[in-house]
Amino acid sequence: DVQLQASGGGLVQAGRSLRISCAASGFTFDDYAIGWFRQAPGKEREGVSCLGGRDNSTYYADSVKGRFTISSDNAKNTVYLQMNSLKPEDTAVYYCATQCALYDGPSYVSIYYGVDVWGKGTLVTVSS
Repeated sequence: DVQLQASGGGLVQAGRSLRISCAASGFTFDDYAIGWFRQAPGKEREGVSCLGGRDNSTYYADSVKGRFTISSDNAKNTVYLQMNSLKPEDTAVYYCATQCALYDGPSYVSIYYGVDVWGKGTLVTVSS
């Protein structure tokens, strides 16, 4: 059974940090891209960051560039999103998926290797 499980969300004050995790089971994540997406109340889902899988490229939306860092632990089959200098506008449900779709600067990054798996989201709330 192929699954992704996001975890680590919570309530944090603006300016603080939080790390969320995406654990893969049933497959080896480094054969695929892993993307982080978020959806704030009343807004469309947006791509936030991407680990490009086969070439380990990383990508970030402009709104999080310089504050968020995506990384992986192959031994744990887990991808992380380290979020620093959090802002109230980062408040959203964060999802991980076996695909990427985001604007990194002017470039649209779309990576999909034919496996469509989404984890249940984890809520990040940033208070002002």
